[in-house]
Amino acid sequence: MFTPEPVRRPREQVEAQLREAIFQRVFAQGARLPSETELAARFSVSRATVREALRSLASTGLISKVPGAAGGSFVNTFDHESFGASLEQSMGNILRLGSISYEEVAQLRELLEVPSARLAATHRSDEDLARLEEIVEREKAASVSDPDVPELDIAFHSAIAAASGNRVLEAFVSALHRVTEPVRFVALEEEAGRATVRQHRAIVKAIAAGKGSEAEAAMQRHLRYLGSLR
Repeated sequence: MFTPEPVRRPREQVEAQLREAIFQRVFAQGARLPSETELAARFSVSRATVREALRSLASTGLISKVPGAAGGSFVNTFDHESFGASLEQSMGNILRLGSISYEEVAQLRELLEVPSARLAATHRSDEDLARLEEIVEREKAASVSDPDVPELDIAFHSAIAAASGNRVLEAFVSALHRVTEPVRFVALEEEAGRATVRQHRAIVKAIAAGKGSEAEAAMQRHLRYLGSLR
């Protein structure tokens, strides 16, 4: 049976070809695309058609349009860090609009962070371990009123996810922590602060020893302890 494909509008054809050229690395990350006038000539379409195609690509985050004489359309850079930043922004907006609850995000954190501790115990490097130990020492020296405490907590959990060796997992964990900032919104009194540092040290100790099950259990206890303080 013959089933012809629908004929695309000129704007859709231009958009599809530019998207594929970016995916095929014809235009590298960070590269400036040809001007609207040049693209219109290459595709034998109007500048308005090219402008619509570029606007559509920009709305999906594939390119950015920069105004001014030195501006133009540039291919965005994509890596696990930019992915994490995009996730953070999207989740932050959804949380503020009330479309999802903090509890849902907290559940997702546990689903991701507990196994990430196990993976870290297997895959961590000496540099990962040194980073974790440095963070815990800084936490130990800080008071609960120190404005750096929330950032140290984010850094700790992000460093564990990074030590897992899975960059997608790292992006999700970092974004989730930055959006929820769990330590900032709990009743973190002096004893709770000391307990949190002890729990962090227990997690690092298990990771350093390569004991995945212990690291996993220690992370689960820590996250549930934080949840009990809300």
